[in-house]
Amino acid sequence: MKWVTSILVNSLVLIVVAGYFESFYIEGVGAAILASILLSVLNVLVKPILILLTLPVTVLSLGLFLFVINAITLWLAQGIMGDSFVIEGFGMAIVASIIISLLNLLIQKFVIDRFAERKN
Repeated sequence: MKWVTSILVNSLVLIVVAGYFESFYIEGVGAAILASILLSVLNVLVKPILILLTLPVTVLSLGLFLFVINAITLWLAQGIMGDSFVIEGFGMAIVASIIISLLNLLIQKFVIDRFAERKN
C-alpha cells in the first residue's frame, strides 16, 4: 500500500511541476502515473549504480550531486516515455528534481506521516 501511495503522490507532484514550468510537460494523469512507475523502477535499478559510480563527487559535494543523479533518472524516464513526458533541457531536469524532492519530502512529512500517526 505504501508503494501505491508513493506512486500517487509522485504523480501529483509531477503534475504540479508541469503546471508551473512550460519546459516541463506531462500529457495527463495517465502519463503522470506511468512516469511515476517508471521513475520508481529506475530508482530501484539505475540509481544505486549511478550513486556508486559517482560516490567521490557526491561526497565532495556533500550530497548535492544526488540532485544531478535524480535529474538523470528524470531524463531517462522522459527518454523512455517519448512525447507524453518532455523535459526541455538538462537544467530543467535539475530544477525539476530539486522541486520534486522537496515537494515529496513536504508531503511525506506533513500529510502522510501525520495521517499514519492518527491511524495508529
